[in-house]
Amino acid sequence: MFTNGTVRCWGDNSYNQCDPLHRTFTNVIQVACGDYHSVALLFDGTVKCWGHNQWNQCDPVHLTFTNVIQVVCKQHHSVALTLNGTVRCWGNNSRNQCDPVHLTFTDVIQVACGNSHSVVLFFNGTVKCWGDNYWNQCDPVHLNFTDVIQVVCGFQHSIALLSNGTIKCWGANTYNQCNPLHNTLTDVIQAACGGFRSVALLSNGTVQCWGNNCWNQFNLVHCPFITDVIQVVCGWDHLVALRSNGTIQCWGNNDVNQCDPEHLTFTNIQLPCNDVVLW
Repeated sequence: MFTNGTVRCWGDNSYNQCDPLHRTFTNVIQVACGDYHSVALLFDGTVKCWGHNQWNQCDPVHLTFTNVIQVVCKQHHSVALTLNGTVRCWGNNSRNQCDPVHLTFTDVIQVACGNSHSVVLFFNGTVKCWGDNYWNQCDPVHLNFTDVIQVVCGFQHSIALLSNGTIKCWGANTYNQCNPLHNTLTDVIQAACGGFRSVALLSNGTVQCWGNNCWNQFNLVHCPFITDVIQVVCGWDHLVALRSNGTIQCWGNNDVNQCDPEHLTFTNIQLPCNDVVLW
């Protein structure tokens, strides 16, 4: 997403999730990606979605709401936060990740979602989670902390960033993506998750990564030795860093050109909203 409100997309296009027809949008203020679908939040608070629609994740019926201020996606569902602090969710509901019971919340300030679970952060700094709990990713035991300022989700785990610059992680730990050693990090200003890995952006502009490294996502050429990073986001097997000069750096799996150097020459890239998810 660029400072002029336009969008560029690259990588897997098997379901037209990178279809050039959808690059004509303007006034885009945030983008998010699921497994095979993409979502754009426009300046007027409306939402556009394109790509795979097997679970109605791009069904126009679900895209008629307005006053949206944040949207997130994961595998086959999406969650939107509205201006009045309420939540909308649509797409796959096989694990109750879009259960209407949980859409009556108010005072929500941020939303996030994993493969089959959804998370909301409230104005008072507390967190609620619903959906799949096989890996305790929605276990109330892990949701009793306060002073949370950001929450993000990977495939089956979640991370909360606290106001003191530390993080809490819970859920699946099959690749040490919730390794307690990383809960001792300080000076964290942003967290990110993707697949089976976790990332922390520190106040000095460097990045710390842990979890699954099967595609060199933690290649020491890139992580943690890149600097001047102002935001980092994760896909399933790749990572993208936005630097202070408006350029991006990408590393990890490149099987569908998601880290193609041809697409890394963009400039004037706008700092997105809280949780831009690249599946």
